[in-house]
Amino acid sequence: MAVQIEHLHDALPAGIHALATASRAEGMRNISLLVEQWQSGAQRFDQHNAALFAAFRDGELAGIGGITREDGLDEPAMRVRRFYVLPQFRRTGIATALAKACMAHGLRICPTLTCNAQASDAAGVFWEAMGFEAVELPTITHVFRRR
Repeated sequence: MAVQIEHLHDALPAGIHALATASRAEGMRNISLLVEQWQSGAQRFDQHNAALFAAFRDGELAGIGGITREDGLDEPAMRVRRFYVLPQFRRTGIATALAKACMAHGLRICPTLTCNAQASDAAGVFWEAMGFEAVELPTITHVFRRR
């Protein structure tokens, strides 16, 4: 049961609406926003070195995450956003593989990454395990700086 990470370019993957429904059920709106902004053209992860990745297990969409330019710091940075893994696929390595894809892409562009992990207590713990440090900024909860 290997994880397959795909860099998305032209379309959201089949199964994205199931992710949106599941995330809404957990009180999160990030995947619904992803779908809305994709459909409107407001955010397609195709500008300023942005990227969107999907994680699959046995052909089933298990999670999604993107990275875009961060404008909330006084230094060049990229922001991990629209990150979500279905509950049944958590603690299986999928989130880590997806995060590593986002991080590798962002770190090719600049040495600083950010995210907002306010969605759940587990999100902050996850990003800290990935090497991010907790910060208190208006829209940023965690920062990763390549050393």
